[in-house]
Amino acid sequence: MPELHIGNAFDDGAADFERLAPSLWNPMGNALVAAADITLGDRVLDAGCGTGATTIPAAQFAGPDGVVDGVDLSAQMLALTQAKADTLALNNVHLAQADLTSWQADAPYDAVVCAYSLFFLPDMDAGAAHLVSLLRSGGRFALSTWAEGSWEPFRELLWKACLQERPDLEALPQSGARNAQRLQTPEQLTSWLESLGLTEITVAPTPGQVQLSPSLAWSLVLGGGYRMLLPEDPAAVDRVRTAFLAELGDDYALNTDTLIATAVRP
Repeated sequence: MPELHIGNAFDDGAADFERLAPSLWNPMGNALVAAADITLGDRVLDAGCGTGATTIPAAQFAGPDGVVDGVDLSAQMLALTQAKADTLALNNVHLAQADLTSWQADAPYDAVVCAYSLFFLPDMDAGAAHLVSLLRSGGRFALSTWAEGSWEPFRELLWKACLQERPDLEALPQSGARNAQRLQTPEQLTSWLESLGLTEITVAPTPGQVQLSPSLAWSLVLGGGYRMLLPEDPAAVDRVRTAFLAELGDDYALNTDTLIATAVRP
């Protein structure tokens, strides 16, 4: 998926994305920030910050003398993050709509956190290497990614419903899905972080489950990259929604098992 298109998808779906914040994004964001061991005065980059599920707790841990740069492609998501920072008077939050792969900072970071966003990068290896390069020696790299088996059969059922209206999907590149599959076990994730030259690697399997009503389930589709699978014709979208939700059921338990990894730049 071209990164620009991902940004547009998250712009269009920002409100739907935010509906899942209390049950999904915020708890996992808090867990990631805790694992990153952010302390008072730290300089932090939140790479792919979305609506602030990691930005806000990172800023609270870093304190008024710290700095948290939140970078994302989606202007609408950044607006939601800014509103949260303003409400909490977190003046140490600085947001930018920018491409992560070319982001530069005035000084090295003490920590880079990346919640469920690395696999959206067009070249995940090069993009991650760039993020690591922004750390000081001894700086911490912390990320969350979906564990093997998460989002199933949610993902499979949505794909099946979309294919009925968009048979062309079979021929389209799915780089984001392939990237995520490379990071879905502790062994894979550890090996990949080692390939970036990182040390002191820990990977913590973090179980998760979110109960979804049909309305919340559809918000999960509309709130991010999955909306790119949908057809353009509104009537066709309605057919996808009807078929998908009929298969999913009225009270679906979404598997959100996650791997939270931390590592250190030598």
